[in-house]
Amino acid sequence: MGIEFIQHVNIRCAPGDLAAIERFYLEVAGLQRGHRPPNLRNQGIWLYVGEKPVVHVTVRCAEGYIQTDHHGSVDHIAFQSYGAAAFAEKLRSMNIAYEQSNVAGAGYQIFIRDPVGTVLEFNFPNNEAPA
Repeated sequence: MGIEFIQHVNIRCAPGDLAAIERFYLEVAGLQRGHRPPNLRNQGIWLYVGEKPVVHVTVRCAEGYIQTDHHGSVDHIAFQSYGAAAFAEKLRSMNIAYEQSNVAGAGYQIFIRDPVGTVLEFNFPNNEAPA
C-alpha cells in the first residue's frame, strides 16, 4: 500500500455553524463551493480548490458541542491511495480493525482509527475493491 497525497479534510459542525464555516473557507481561504453527492446521510457542503473537493464540512454535532465541550472539529483525514488488497492484509496481520465501503464513482474506502481515535480514510480506485 502506498499513499499519494491527502485527499480531503472533513470538518464536523453543528447545523448553526455551517454557514459561518462556509463563509470562512470561501472568503478567507478562497475555496469554492462545489458539487456534493446528494445521497450522503448528513447535511453538509464540499469546498473545492479548482476541480478538487479538499474540505468537506458535515453536520454531525449538536449545537454548542464543539465550543462548549472543546471537542476538535476535524472528523477524519483521507488519503488517496493504491494497493488496497495489500493494505487490508497488512491491517489483518496487525489485528487492526477496519471498516470498508465501495462508493460507485467515488472509490473503495478503508477506514481505521489512530491510537487517539482520529479516523483515517484510505481511498482506492473502485476496481481495487474485493469481489
